[in-house]
Amino acid sequence: MIRSMTAYASAETTGSAGTLSCELRTVNHRYLELSPRLPDDLRNAESLLRERVAAKLSRGKVDLTVRRNGESRGSSLQLDRTLLARLSELSLDMEAQFPRMRVEFTELLRFPGVMQQEAVDPEAQQAALFEVLDRALDVLTATREREGAKIEEALRDKLDAIERIVADVRGWMPEIRTALRARLESRLADLKQPADPGRLEQELVLQITRCDVDEELDRLATHIAETRRVLGLKEPVGRRLDFLMQEFNREANTLGSKSVDARTTNAAVELKVLIEQMREQVQNVE
Repeated sequence: MIRSMTAYASAETTGSAGTLSCELRTVNHRYLELSPRLPDDLRNAESLLRERVAAKLSRGKVDLTVRRNGESRGSSLQLDRTLLARLSELSLDMEAQFPRMRVEFTELLRFPGVMQQEAVDPEAQQAALFEVLDRALDVLTATREREGAKIEEALRDKLDAIERIVADVRGWMPEIRTALRARLESRLADLKQPADPGRLEQELVLQITRCDVDEELDRLATHIAETRRVLGLKEPVGRRLDFLMQEFNREANTLGSKSVDARTTNAAVELKVLIEQMREQVQNVE
């Protein structure tokens, strides 16, 4: 199943490292380009985060935003009661010497070391980051696969239409060759001097060779079969499909340049329209 490169996903987790939310937005791009925005205390995990994303995605421009909502559970305050008791004793001694002096309790709390913030376990932080990232990536992948299924359906419909045109042109070719021979004979009949039968046959073969499109039709049929095969692969196929679109377009151009009949000219134009529609879809395939 092919996957689209355009999708959005989000996930949230709450644990000892606090509440973390992760948002992923992806659009089409030739390669994988990741732009992460992380809280300052999680930036040291960026290289591992990039590896985790690359393991799930192969192409696309990815905007990744991680936010921490509220304070982490590990950031609770701890009171150094021993130090506070010592400060209290000192304040009472000072009050005995300076009766007008007043020491507020909140001022004691501001003294360095009285209130201590519990450090957050960096491993717990990283585990929480990867957990929420993995869940967001799973949602993103599922979304890209659903969009990819719609693209695949559209591509298969276009392939069916191209196949019908190829079959039509094959059916017209014997009639086109016969009409070409008749036109050439009619022109030669108008000449004042009779044409050499051998020369007539040579000219006819030359004209038929110039308008022969059997090879182009065969290659188009081969490209149709290969595209259908590629669409069934489990791996990312965007680059292969992009190459195939170039090959389709090359054969359609040659078919148009060799055309000596309005039907094959119109067929070449219709082919180019279908191929361009496919190319636009393929630009969004991972």
